[in-house]
Amino acid sequence: MWPGQQPPGGEQNPQAQNNPYQQPGYQQPNPYQQPGYQQQPNPYAQQPQWGAPAPVGAPTPPPGSGGGGGGGNRTKLVAIVAASAVVVAAAVTGFLVLGGDDDEPAPVSKGSTGPSVSGSASASASSSAGTDDNPRNGETEKPTIAGWKVVVNPKWGIAFDVPADWEVQSPGLSQGFEWEDKKKSDGYDRILQGGTAEFKSKWCSVDSDKDGKVEDTALAMVGSKGAEGAKSTDEIAINTPAWWVFGGYTEPDKKSITFDKKATPFTTASGVKGSYAWAQSTNTPQKGKCDSDGKAITFGFKNSNSDYVSWNLYGAKGVKDELPKATIMQILSTVRLHGTPTQN
Repeated sequence: MWPGQQPPGGEQNPQAQNNPYQQPGYQQPNPYQQPGYQQQPNPYAQQPQWGAPAPVGAPTPPPGSGGGGGGGNRTKLVAIVAASAVVVAAAVTGFLVLGGDDDEPAPVSKGSTGPSVSGSASASASSSAGTDDNPRNGETEKPTIAGWKVVVNPKWGIAFDVPADWEVQSPGLSQGFEWEDKKKSDGYDRILQGGTAEFKSKWCSVDSDKDGKVEDTALAMVGSKGAEGAKSTDEIAINTPAWWVFGGYTEPDKKSITFDKKATPFTTASGVKGSYAWAQSTNTPQKGKCDSDGKAITFGFKNSNSDYVSWNLYGAKGVKDELPKATIMQILSTVRLHGTPTQN
């Protein structure tokens, strides 16, 4: 059984055609056309039998070589940020787009994008789009765990804490993965989340295409997103984490992924009730220096607007300095509702 008809929605973008980001030779898709538009099936619907013909809209393993979170050229890492219309190359053979808001990118001039990142480009992206120890841009946010940092996703009204050595990204930044799926109208599927923070953002660095530009891979990433179409927190928890493992570590391979078939009820320290579930890969075919197995956890719950949302953490598995489960659960315990969601 594969968890879900398609990657869970929530960071949608109405743009559906005329992908300005497609790169000759890289088959880059429009990373902003999100499931949930075009009246696609409920991403949290009953899972199809593995190996059986998939229902309309269900993703199938895309062609191409295997690879993981970086250097294997399996998937593209997508990042969108609310800022000026500038495009810089980003990590994991992906790209960073600075658009009008976190869902809709700005137009891109010809020749302004690239598949990898250099040290200078990475620094530029970080300064203009990324790390921000004060995620509310001037407002004082107090962590619930002393010495930790606060991460806020104002779009969905979610906050949580991360340890002091994590890098908190700008609240307007959305990050995720995309991969080829010829059954989709634009030929690709993807999964995105906002309100993100990275653990050891330069855990592994490699110049995968030998062009002198180094791509950095983080050891772990955490964030939150909407879950449109969900009918319960259990659905969200069971159907979501395998997609993070697939997109970040195993694509196109699904056989190496296992996931919880039953969600676990959980209440955070602030009283937010929901459900969580895990997914992980084992012995995934690896080709790049930064490839590894992956693991992910999703906590599904409702925000103050009674919208279904999710908190998601994924990271490398079976590696030195792997993020321990105890730390992950401690981060999860800090998830709380925060202000009035800006998402309409």
